[in-house]
Amino acid sequence: MERENLRDHMTDIELILTMLGEATTTKLHRDRDSKGFEPLKKDAQDGGAVAGSTRRDIEKRSGKPVVSGENFKGLMGKGRKKLGK
Repeated sequence: MERENLRDHMTDIELILTMLGEATTTKLHRDRDSKGFEPLKKDAQDGGAVAGSTRRDIEKRSGKPVVSGENFKGLMGKGRKKLGK
């Protein structure tokens, strides 16, 4: 079975928001000089919050959800559980 990258199935906005969260988390870590699990966890949560609020703002202004099934590729294969129900 060929391995696939999750990012290959994201829209441009989904990719940008992911990168925003990652870049913000890295900046916070460097600026705060965070060390240890809890401070790093806080950096990650704060970085994710920035991306999350940006996503909500885009959705509010556009009237449409950012996350979509547009690029979803069925990954149901032998031995995989179906999500949902």
